[in-house]
Amino acid sequence: MKRIMGYVVLLAAFACNNDKSEPARDQGEAKKQSLKNARTGKKHFEGAISNGMKGDKISFDISADGTTLENLTFDGYWRCSGTLEQTTAGPEGSFPIEEGKVSGHISEPPNGGSTAWRFDLEASINGDEATGTFRMNINNLGCDTYKLNWTASAKR
Repeated sequence: MKRIMGYVVLLAAFACNNDKSEPARDQGEAKKQSLKNARTGKKHFEGAISNGMKGDKISFDISADGTTLENLTFDGYWRCSGTLEQTTAGPEGSFPIEEGKVSGHISEPPNGGSTAWRFDLEASINGDEATGTFRMNINNLGCDTYKLNWTASAKR
């Protein structure tokens, strides 16, 4: 009987594990990325979506020379076959910046057909402020954020 109680206590301890190390690690990763950006001269931008679901956000990095937008990440809701789903996604590729403007798309995989992810981005970057539109979709799966408006600012 004591042996069974020991197993029950052990099982309860595993079931009630409230380890908070994961969020701390995420904060540590954000801090590491911030330090890496500081060393490389990149600017990290974060911003809100104005016409999506509450809490939708976008982030990206601008290269030190101001010619490349990379690490684009959308964190929010989109519709997939009529169902609202939360996702965090972004392309592995980067967008060229010309005269403070971005206008283009990235498909992954390139020429991937109807199941490829497509990331459309329009942006105007002026110093530490940026505005634009974003759309992410997968045609064949019926997944789409639709055209979203955003504003972002550089974080130090």
